[in-house]
Amino acid sequence: MSSSFRPHSANPPNSLNLVRAIAAYERTLISFDSPFDRFIAGDPNAVDASTKRGWELFHSKAHCSRCHASVNRDVTYFTDFDFHNIGIGILRHNVVPLAQQAERLIAKNDHPAVDRAAIQSDLSVLGRFLVTRKDGDTASFKTPGLRNVLITAPYFHDGSQETLWDVSDHYNKGDGLKDPWLDEDIEPLALTEDEIDDLVAFMVSLTSAEYKEIGEKELARQRGLSRISRPQRDTARAFAPKQPQPKPPCQCP
Repeated sequence: MSSSFRPHSANPPNSLNLVRAIAAYERTLISFDSPFDRFIAGDPNAVDASTKRGWELFHSKAHCSRCHASVNRDVTYFTDFDFHNIGIGILRHNVVPLAQQAERLIAKNDHPAVDRAAIQSDLSVLGRFLVTRKDGDTASFKTPGLRNVLITAPYFHDGSQETLWDVSDHYNKGDGLKDPWLDEDIEPLALTEDEIDDLVAFMVSLTSAEYKEIGEKELARQRGLSRISRPQRDTARAFAPKQPQPKPPCQCP
C-alpha cells in the first residue's frame, strides 16, 4: 500500500481513496506461492495428477483461457481484464425488459436517470452497458482472476453459485440459451464428471499457502455440497450442440 494513502478519518471518503482501497484489497488476493506455482516453477510433485489434467483442460476442452487468459500459458493473473456476458441471471433478473427500459432513457438523452436507476433499481444487472451505453455490453461484467478462487465463494457477479462444481456445471452446459447478448464463446463443453473434478482440482491448486487451512475447510464444504446438490448440472445440454440465440430486442423508438 502506498505510504501516501492513510485510510483513516483524516482522509474523507472520495473516489480516489475508494479506488485505492479496492486495489489494496485485490492485491491481497494475488499471491504466487500456491501449489500450482511450485509446479510451474519445476516441481512435478507439487500437485497431483488430477490437477495436472485440470491444467490441460483449462487450455483445451474447457475453454477457460478464452477469458481467464493465459496466453502462451502465462500464469500471472488468470484474467483478460475484459468484460463478458456469461449467461448469469438473464432470466432471474429479467434483463431484456430492463435493457429496453435503459435504452428508452438513453434515447431521451436522460443519462442521469440511467445512473440513478443503476444504483436504486435492478438496472445494475445491466453491467458494463451502464458505463458504455453500448448494446453489446448488456449484462457484461469484468472477468475476475482465479488466484485463491476457492476461498472467495459465492461465485459470479451476483453470488448466485455456491461451489466451483456449480461454476463448472454452468459453463459445461453453455448456459444462457435465452440471452440475446451471450458471449459467442459460451457453448456446451461436453465435460465428463471426472473432467469437472479435474478442473476443480486445478482451481483449488491456485490457493496460496497462507490460506491452506481455510482452503481445506472450504474445499470440504464445497465437495460435500456438490455431492447432494448440483443445481446447474445438465448433462444432456452439456453434450448437445449449441442452440441458436435470440436476437437482441429492437431498439426502435
